[in-house]
Amino acid sequence: MPTIVTVFAPYPFVIGEKIHISQGPRHGDWMVVGMDERKITLRCPLSGKEYSWDRFCYMMEKNEQAWPAADKD
Repeated sequence: MPTIVTVFAPYPFVIGEKIHISQGPRHGDWMVVGMDERKITLRCPLSGKEYSWDRFCYMMEKNEQAWPAADKD
């Protein structure tokens, strides 16, 4: 019997892509600067710091918006 199933798939990043992570410890604006099968390297557009993490993102939606976003505080 068919049932509702939520399906997730890893996002196919592109180097140079500007992304916004909306929640969690990595929330904020980032630029994709490197990747391989297991890791993604992101650069903060404000500090210029780069971090490599295991791939973790899943796409929710694409929006036209300011990037980097203005401080909300």
